[in-house]
Parts: sequence; C-alpha cells; structure tokens
Amino acid sequence: MAPSLGKGIFLIASPSLRDPNFRQSVVLLCEHGPEGALGVVVNRPTAMHISEVLPQVPVLESQRHVLFSGGPVQPNHVLLLYRLTQEPPDTHHVFDGVYLGGDTTSLERVLATPAGTEAFRAYLGYSGWGPGQLEQEMKTGSWITLPADPTVVFEKDPSRIWPDILRSLGKPYDLYADMPIEPHLN
Repeated sequence: MAPSLGKGIFLIASPSLRDPNFRQSVVLLCEHGPEGALGVVVNRPTAMHISEVLPQVPVLESQRHVLFSGGPVQPNHVLLLYRLTQEPPDTHHVFDGVYLGGDTTSLERVLATPAGTEAFRAYLGYSGWGPGQLEQEMKTGSWITLPADPTVVFEKDPSRIWPDILRSLGKPYDLYADMPIEPHLN
C-alpha cells in the first residue's frame, strides 16, 4: 500500500503525467497540510552553480555545487535542503535528519567541516499545490508515492532517480524505466 501524503514522501511522476513542469520528475514532499503542499524536484540539476546565486557566501566561491530546479514556483528563490546530524536553527524537519531552510551559517559549516554523511542541495524554486490540489492529482493517477530516502536525494545520480524508482516498482512501470529522460525546460 502506498504511503499517505505527508512530508518525507517522494512523489514520483507517473509515466502518463504530461505536465512539462513535472514530467519524469521525483518530488520530495517537504510540507503538507490543509493549506496545501510544498516540495522540491530532486532530479533536475541545472547548468548553474550555487555560487552564482549566493555570491554573498564566500566559502562557495571555489565550490562547484550544482543548483537544482526545485519547481516552477518562485524560480528566482533559493531553497536549501540539508542532511545533518543535528537540527540547525531556522529549519523545518522533513524526515530522517533532512531539513529544509536555514541560514548560510549551516551551509558554511557543512562545507567547511561535514560530519559523516552530512550534505546539502540547493534548489531554485519549488513545487507547490493549493488546498486539495495534490489530492486531486493523486486521484487522477498523476503521482506514485513512496517513502523518501535521503541517499536518493543527496547521493544518487539525478539522471537515474526516476528510471531506477520505476524499475523498482516492477510491472508495468519497469517498461517506462528505459525511456529517454526528456530535457526539462527551465
């Protein structure tokens, strides 16, 4: 049985989902409630580096961390997602040591002295749904839900996330796993 909607859930775009904003995407649901839902697309790296959008953070100057396209809402806004051993201030706990938000102090610490599996991802924009909108999309079969996995978010090759998840679901989804990943238009 698929997990119910809530933070810490992956929304996997159904092969039939044609919306160019979400085709072949995997969204980490970070917030979900009566006011709607918010998430970030975890498998859409951009050609930009984080230092291009956060020039005020000196530790990023020599870093080659790629920015991800988090979704179509507020595409000029940067969201930070962390995997940390301790909850940093000014963040929202998503699941299993994964936090959304925070200030650049946490980012600087992770870059300077990461502990164990600590990591971060930076997203331009996010994916958002109004009250009841995501539930309606679930009824039409647009999304498949699975519990989120931090290793998928922070360690896996983004180009393999969607097809590998489909392959893991077995028939009939594995038939779509070998489809070419279509380029996303930012």
